[in-house]
Amino acid sequence: MFAIISTDGKQYHVSQGETIRLARIRAEPGDAFETDQVLAIGGEENELKLGKPVIVGAKVQGTILQHGRDKKVIVFKRKRRKTYRRKYGHRQAHTLVKIDKIIAKAPAAKKVAPEKTAAKKAVTTKAAPKKAAPKKAAAKKRQLTRLQIKNLQTNNLKPEKIKWHIKKLAAVAAMVVILKDRDEE
Repeated sequence: MFAIISTDGKQYHVSQGETIRLARIRAEPGDAFETDQVLAIGGEENELKLGKPVIVGAKVQGTILQHGRDKKVIVFKRKRRKTYRRKYGHRQAHTLVKIDKIIAKAPAAKKVAPEKTAAKKAVTTKAAPKKAAPKKAAAKKRQLTRLQIKNLQTNNLKPEKIKWHIKKLAAVAAMVVILKDRDEE
């Protein structure tokens, strides 16, 4: 029996008794490891159960064996003709986990008589209509004054920047109006 689990944004193909290397887990060696993020389970009869996105009730249990660090990876940055060189080293931390059990319990399906469900649907369709929420007053849009636009132009800004400043000032003005309206209520 095997399972495909998801931890730390990565997917792992695991089977019972196998040792896998995961990203560093905050637990001591000898502690239990358990995840319910089981994406798929395969059996000996060539069956494959797929989750949407996970299989409900399925778990993978294991034991943390040890923590360690991978081989060093060299990161070398360089820019030609600029005498720029940077050399960094990095060792990724990892945890070794031994998979003890793969539990594939499916939740019990509830059987409901079709007559009861039809009666419930009929009752719910006759429910009273909900009252509409009162509408809020629309925020007033404030135009920039000629003086503000002239100040932006005298700062020798490009037209794109002026448009950006105008949008920002209009947004701030709209927020002030909204806050004033809220305080009045």
